[in-house]
Amino acid sequence: MSLNSIFQFFVPKDKKFFPLFEQATENLTTMSAVMIELVNTKTVDERNALIRKIDDLEHVGDNITHNILTELSRNFITPFDREDIHDLASVIDDVADYLNGSAKDFLLYDIMDYSQAVKDLVNLIHEGAQELKIAVRELNSLKNITLIREAIVKIHSVENKADNVLDQALADLFKHEDDVKELIKMKEVLSMLELATDKCEDAANVISSIVLKNS
Repeated sequence: MSLNSIFQFFVPKDKKFFPLFEQATENLTTMSAVMIELVNTKTVDERNALIRKIDDLEHVGDNITHNILTELSRNFITPFDREDIHDLASVIDDVADYLNGSAKDFLLYDIMDYSQAVKDLVNLIHEGAQELKIAVRELNSLKNITLIREAIVKIHSVENKADNVLDQALADLFKHEDDVKELIKMKEVLSMLELATDKCEDAANVISSIVLKNS
C-alpha cells in the first residue's frame, strides 16, 4: 500500500478533487450530446451556434482542469496518487479538445452533409463519455468496483467499435471518392473523431490503474 493510501485513512473524505472530476465528466457528456445535435442539424445558423456552444464548453473544461491541477499543487494529501490525478485530468481534457477540434473542422471545411460514419463516431464518443462519467462517480467511494470495471469494459468496446467505423469509412472513401480535397478533409474529420474515443480509452486505463492501486 502506498504512503498516500495510508494517509487516506486519517483524512476526511475528499471534497476537492472528486467534485471537480465529476464536473469535468459532466461537461464532457454535455459536449458530446451537443455534438450529436450538431451532426443532425440542417441549417448553417444552427450548425454555427452549436459549434460556438461546444467551444464554450471546451473552455469550461479547461477551467475545471486548471482547478484540478491547482488543487494538486496546493494539497499534499490526495485521494489517490498525484500522478494519476494529473493523468486523469489531462486525458479527460484531451477528449474535450478532440471534440472541439472536430466541431471546428466542420466549420473550417464547411461541412453540412454528415455521413453515417461521422454520426456513428459521435454517438460512440457520447457513449464513452457517459461510461466515463459513471466510472469517475464511483471512484469517490470505490464501493462498487464491479460497476467501475463494467464501465471500463464498455469504454474499451466503444474504442474498438470506433476503430472499425473509421477503417470502413476510410476504405469507402478511398474506393468511391474521386475528389482529392473531399477525401483529405473527410479523412481529417473522421480521424479526429476516432482520436476522441482513443482518449476515452486512455482515461479508462488511468481509472483501471487507480482501482488496482487503491482496492
